Amino acid sequence: MNFKAKVLLTVACLFLVPTFSQQKETDSSTVKQDKRLYLNLDIASRYLWRGQCWGGDYIAVQPTVEFSIAPKLTLGFWATTNFKRDYFYPDGVSAYKGYQEIDFYLYYQLTDFLQFQLWDYYWPSVSKVEGVNNNYFNYGPDGSKTVDAMVYFDFSDGYRYPFNATISTLIAGNDFRYDTNGENPKRNFTTYLELGYTFSFFKNSSQKSLQDIEVSPVVGAVLNNEAAYYTYADYDKVSWVNLGVSTTKTLSLGGDISMPITLSYTHNGAVKNTEIFGKNFVVATLSLSY
Repeated sequence: MNFKAKVLLTVACLFLVPTFSQQKETDSSTVKQDKRLYLNLDIASRYLWRGQCWGGDYIAVQPTVEFSIAPKLTLGFWATTNFKRDYFYPDGVSAYKGYQEIDFYLYYQLTDFLQFQLWDYYWPSVSKVEGVNNNYFNYGPDGSKTVDAMVYFDFSDGYRYPFNATISTLIAGNDFRYDTNGENPKRNFTTYLELGYTFSFFKNSSQKSLQDIEVSPVVGAVLNNEAAYYTYADYDKVSWVNLGVSTTKTLSLGGDISMPITLSYTHNGAVKNTEIFGKNFVVATLSLSY
């Protein structure tokens, strides 16, 4: 059995144990059953996605709007910008400086612990790259659009072991691999797996300042990155791009308004292609949620 098969088998075994797993409370429609509209604004010290740094070391502003159109179905919008207009650094070598992204998505809650998600990613910043056509409806090899289908397991609420797990596969858009001559594009179906756990050390603490603190380690890997969709990852083997831990303290501001504050550390374990931004990242995020 090869290494990729072993990883898949391990994840499958975890999913078959009913007491293992979880789902993000801040992302799940199950925690907003009495609300149809959910608003969130993140201010992050930089934009980091699955071990991939986009937009350099600049503060990113990230709004979220969700609307529940049915008890189990939620539609949403998410965006990020660092307000930098130049896509490249002046030296033309240090890669990306300005970055903007606009995403639309839907969640469908299959069970109390299982959620299906469909994301449509659009990053118009790359219009400044030669050979890229950033037409919004261009899902071809030269486009800046991708569709990500995800299955999300969450056993954090009411289960003994607060695990969460994500299986993500790109099913449309700019995710193509090529032959040795750089021709004959074929859809790659790049797949990413992630396992996480949530520790609530001080949930029952008598010290109010220690309550509502969560510590969440995570392990994430790209299985088949031959299309090089994950730029800062290995292209020819399983790449452990997202190894990290985050600590979150949630403050209540009254009413339905809360303010989570998160400090996270991420290590990109890829062997190659991490020279531009490095392998280690510390990101601070302040959120306002309604």
